Amino acid sequence: MTEEQKLETSKPISQFKYLDLVTVAFTVVLILSNFASSAKIIDWGLSIGNIPLAFDAGTVFFPFAYIFGDILTEVYGYARSRRVIWIGFISLIFTFLMFWLIRVLPGEQSWLQTVGQDAFNSVLGGISFGGIVLASVLGYLIGSFSNSIIMAVLKKVTSGKHLWLRTIGSTIIGEFLDSAIFILIASLTGVFPWALFWSLTLTNYVFKVAIEVLFTPATYIFTNRLKKSEGIDVYSDLSDLNPLSF
Repeated sequence: MTEEQKLETSKPISQFKYLDLVTVAFTVVLILSNFASSAKIIDWGLSIGNIPLAFDAGTVFFPFAYIFGDILTEVYGYARSRRVIWIGFISLIFTFLMFWLIRVLPGEQSWLQTVGQDAFNSVLGGISFGGIVLASVLGYLIGSFSNSIIMAVLKKVTSGKHLWLRTIGSTIIGEFLDSAIFILIASLTGVFPWALFWSLTLTNYVFKVAIEVLFTPATYIFTNRLKKSEGIDVYSDLSDLNPLSF
């Protein structure tokens, strides 16, 4: 690590040009993925053996949250990535609470006749209460922190080389934990039928890792440009990997 790299780790957040934009992008993708997860299950008509490759629609969004998470840790360091993960968590809780409030407020009569409370509950009710909230929060926190910590450790171990190894390696572990926890809790609480457990778990995991691999060249471009623009290349303090700090 160069002296410049050591000094830049203490650079004030206000001096970063793009950290706020990456934070917003990460949070928006995270929230949208939860809307999509409760709205639809997608089936491409493909299967591996007897397991159909069906997946919840949030899987389309969620890999990009991990890509932004990789960029955050690689460019800005684990401490700032940890802060963004907690910002995403707070945003999720706020979203869940607001949609719970919307769900319990009385509907206007003509809306009840043309759309109906049952339609709202079927599509958006999932993000306002119950199993999908617990599944989303636990899967997100455990998966995101695992991904970020592994990124930080591997950067130190590889001396900043082989970015592809860090992004793909951390995703293999982080996405596995996220997908397994999310699908298991959602199935236990009746959000997803048990008949789709293996299908959703396998497809979610394979699809998310595949997106990470396919977007590796784009990750290289974004991280290199951000490092150059921000004037930093942070090596995280591995003595401070406590996920509970903010």
